[in-house]
Amino acid sequence: MADLMPFDDRDGTIWFNGKLIAWREASVHVLTHGLHYASCVFEGERVYDGQVFRLAEHSERLANSARILDFILPYSVAEIMQATKQVVAANKIADGYVRPLAWRGSEMMGVSAQQSRINVAIATWIWPSYFTPEARMQGLRLTISDWRRPAPNTAPTAAKAAGLYMICTLSKHAAERAGFDDALMLDWRGQVAESTGANIFFVKDGKLHTPTPDCFLDGITRRAVIGLARARNIEVVERAIPAADMADFDECFLTGTAAEVTPVREIGAYRFTPGAVCRALIADFERTVRASAAAA
Repeated sequence: MADLMPFDDRDGTIWFNGKLIAWREASVHVLTHGLHYASCVFEGERVYDGQVFRLAEHSERLANSARILDFILPYSVAEIMQATKQVVAANKIADGYVRPLAWRGSEMMGVSAQQSRINVAIATWIWPSYFTPEARMQGLRLTISDWRRPAPNTAPTAAKAAGLYMICTLSKHAAERAGFDDALMLDWRGQVAESTGANIFFVKDGKLHTPTPDCFLDGITRRAVIGLARARNIEVVERAIPAADMADFDECFLTGTAAEVTPVREIGAYRFTPGAVCRALIADFERTVRASAAAA
């Protein structure tokens, strides 16, 4: 713990309910509904060369996640976008991460909380890429989690909601204790779903295969990479993927705001060799995010 830089004790500013405030003052009460009942939604966004990648899509998803959790943001999507740009500029972020979130406040404490205030905050910090392209091509090692992604009639799986990440934390902790980088999560049917915080793709005979996002998020980076693959005339097959099908694939990679495009070399008993498709999509994604920032 001594080497950690706590997130509640930093310099800078955070956009909080309509204005920039000092980082250390952005606090909430312990009896906040979002803390006790997970009535909280959030986004994870990347800043490249001072610009947020696909900011409109992220901001729209935040608003939609709130609606799914039965509350309305007190700010429009356009206002959220402007606030995001404001906090990125105020903190002088060139390459980093943005975390917008919205939650029910402390006005009511109980399962029912229709009269609670809806709070919105946006924080940002420096966060360069996890890996160099060369290091990334070594590939991650994943175990298979004991936890399953829930069925869409048992949880609000179309929302980026805080409560859905509890089993992700448990899965990642177990994976790291066992010496792995991350964990693959199957869905309630036993089909391949995603990792603890990223979507997954496989390569076979030059085609991309990826699970249909019917009980987990159709990630914004996922959609970007599908577009890049199709621009290369790589066929993309979205389908149910039984776990046993992993034995037939040549390459595997994760996509997400944090992961960007990161190859995988191992999932449990299954082995993959990061190769030409992974390398091409890593390069294409890097060019895309930098070109997008330059054009903004």
